[in-house]
Parts: sequence; structure tokens; C-alpha cells
Amino acid sequence: MKPTYETKNTKTKDYTIQLFLDYFNERLRVDHYRGNMTMILDELERVAGQHRFSKIIFYSLPEHWQLLLSKGFELEAMIKGYFNGTDMYMMTSYKEIERRTSNSWIEEDATLHTIMEKERKTEELLSPDCYHFRKATVQDADQLADLYKKVFAVYPTPMNNAEYVKKMISSGNAFYVVEYDKQLVSAASAEINHTLHNAELTDCATLLDHRKYGLMKKLIIHLENELKNNGIHCAYSIARARSFGMNAAFYQLGYEYNGRLTNNCYIYEKLEDMNVWVKDLSTL
Repeated sequence: MKPTYETKNTKTKDYTIQLFLDYFNERLRVDHYRGNMTMILDELERVAGQHRFSKIIFYSLPEHWQLLLSKGFELEAMIKGYFNGTDMYMMTSYKEIERRTSNSWIEEDATLHTIMEKERKTEELLSPDCYHFRKATVQDADQLADLYKKVFAVYPTPMNNAEYVKKMISSGNAFYVVEYDKQLVSAASAEINHTLHNAELTDCATLLDHRKYGLMKKLIIHLENELKNNGIHCAYSIARARSFGMNAAFYQLGYEYNGRLTNNCYIYEKLEDMNVWVKDLSTL
């Protein structure tokens, strides 16, 4: 059975590269690299063609993004401080016109403008006492998988699988949850890169009946505090561009909008554009 994704490391006398082969989302991502850029780009074309990936994402160092631009890549977003304090440029290349074309872009722009026209609120968030916030453990894996299954018909990673959730928690990713009447109704996680000292805030999910109490914003604050206490200052998130609530939450919490990824992953029902939000936690 073909895996959902896999990591491939290639080392030659001319270059070293780490690729993330995302079969579910039909994309190829360069996570780490060094050496001969011409040979690296040739290898990307070979692998993308072999697996019929329709999108290539290149996590570029500052010294290479303009070179990639000259080779036909586009700058879609950037994450400040991603590489141990050095900025990362998210360069992309498309292999199919359908993957490059977004029919929702203008609508997503309007949503973003509406959100950013509002003043950021600084008062403390209050939630009803019936909601209990805590850090998740592997014992929560079954309930977490059930929560993601209820919220997302389609998700870019197998979060509806309890064994996968256990693996994520056991590997050091931080999950925080909200309990209501002994049931999990909201959750979010931080996927921590201890080598590069950054963290992606992800897996944000709240049941529909519990979405009016600011639960997600409080979960993100819990995650931010844990990250900062562990020396992680670069926090970022890749949120559905069509989700008013999630984008508004990151904006209100002081995150900076740093670009949009076209048809980036399958979520909810189809390929969707994703907004990139970034925050320097050292300023908290």
C-alpha cells in the first residue's frame, strides 16, 4: 500500500537534499538543501515527473529565492526566522494550469481585507467556566481522531486515525484541548522543529456548536506560551484562506499575514488556497 507521504534524503558529491513527497496532496516539497542548485533543480524535475506531482514547493534560504525566481518559480509566501532566525522564502512551481488557477482568490482577498480593517483587541479572552483547557496526552488520541473526523470531511494529514495522532503526540508535538462535559470539543497543536527552532500551529478544530466562545484563540495562547518556554520563537500557521474565523483569530493574536499558497492542499472537500501567518514569540 502506497504511503500518504514520505521523506527522501539524497546525498551526492555535488549536493544534499531532503524532499517531502506528499502523495495525498500531489506535491513535492524541498525542506533542506545545500550544494549545486542546477543539479538540485534537475532532481526536482525528475522526481516531480516520476510521481506526477502538480506542485513543487521550495523552502528557500534568502540567498537563493531570486535565483529560483529566474528559473520560473514564484514567491508565494515567507516565514520570518524559520531557519534558526533566518527568513525562509516559500517558492513554488506548478506543472498543471488547473493547479495554478484559483477561482476563489478575489473572494479570499475580500475576506482578508475585512479582517485586517478591524482593530486588534488586547483584552483578556474569557470563556464560560464549563470549558476546561489542558494539554493533551496519548490517552486522548481516540477522542482527538473522532473530533477531526467530525470537523473535516477531508484533511491533508490522517488526523482521523488514532494511531497517527498517538505518533504525533509521542514524537514531541504539543497538543492542547478543550473539554466540555468530559468530551473534547476543540483542539490545536504545535508541530515543533527542534533543529531549526520553529513551530507550525496546526490541526485547529472546533465543533460547530462551540465556535462562538473564543476557544481557539485561547488554545493558541497556551501553545505560544509552551513554545516560548522551550526557546521556540518562530511560530507560523497555514490557514484556509476561506476561513474567516481562523484568519481572524491569528490576526487578532498579532500574527502577520505573509502570503497565500495557491491550491496548496486538500482540506474539507477539495484543494484550497492557504494563508500564511507568522509571529515572533520573542516579543511576547
